[in-house]
Order: sequence, then C-alpha cells, then structure tokens
Amino acid sequence: MPLIMERVELARNGANDKVICRMASGWAVMGDVQFLPGYCLLLPDPVVASLNDLDPEARAVYLLDMARLGDAVLQATGALRMNYEILGNSEPELHCHLFPRYADEPDDKRKMPVWFYDWKTATPYAEDQHGELREKIAQLLSFTGAPGAHA
Repeated sequence: MPLIMERVELARNGANDKVICRMASGWAVMGDVQFLPGYCLLLPDPVVASLNDLDPEARAVYLLDMARLGDAVLQATGALRMNYEILGNSEPELHCHLFPRYADEPDDKRKMPVWFYDWKTATPYAEDQHGELREKIAQLLSFTGAPGAHA
C-alpha cells in the first residue's frame, strides 16, 4: 500500500499517533521528523494522485485547509513564515508539506529549501517531546471555526 494511503488509513482507524485533527479535506498530521518544530502535512481523504485530480470545489477546500493549518502552525510556533510544498515525486499521492521557518535557523539552511537539512539524523516525532505542540495546533484549528476541523 502506498505510504500516503497507509497513513490516511491509520488516521481513519485512530492508529496514527501523529494526527493533529480531521479537517474538511483530510488529515492534518505532524511530520515523521521535527528538525523544524511544527513541521506537518495535510493528507487528503480520500487519497488522490494530485491536486489536479480534485474537482474545483474539493481543490478549494484542500487549499483553504492548507492555509488554515499553516495559520495555526505559525501561531503555535511563533515561526517567521511558512513554506508550503506539494511535490509528489517520491510519494505519488497528493500531500502537502508545511514547514515553519525560523529566524534562528543556521545561516546555511535558513534561505534554502528544507531538503538541505539532514533528514536521516533529524529528531523523530515523539509524543512526549512534540505532543504538546501537536495539541496546541489542534486547539488553534478548532477555534478557527474550520468546517470539519476537530481534534
């Protein structure tokens, strides 16, 4: 089973410990690694191959959820800005990476794409270390009145 489909299935079954909340278009989840605290993804439900495979209404809902998730992460982390990336090259199902960017990142990384970080040695997501931030993002999303958003 493809990774994005697997993660969505786990979320549906309450077995994905990285779930922030269910949103109208899918699932907000924390990233597997947290080299940038608050790194998360938006996974569509149902899973589709790309943004282009959504009808105009579903596309609008997904992109609005993406922005709402970014707003919540910015507020929860105090990050300087958000980077949004929809790639699909190695995992060919729609998913958006949301990367908070910080003023105190190392000079050689701050102005570069996050892919220049060493993902292999990055701090893995751990509920005892990152759960409070996950919960804070979920609470912020529930207060935005986002349709379908609930922790």
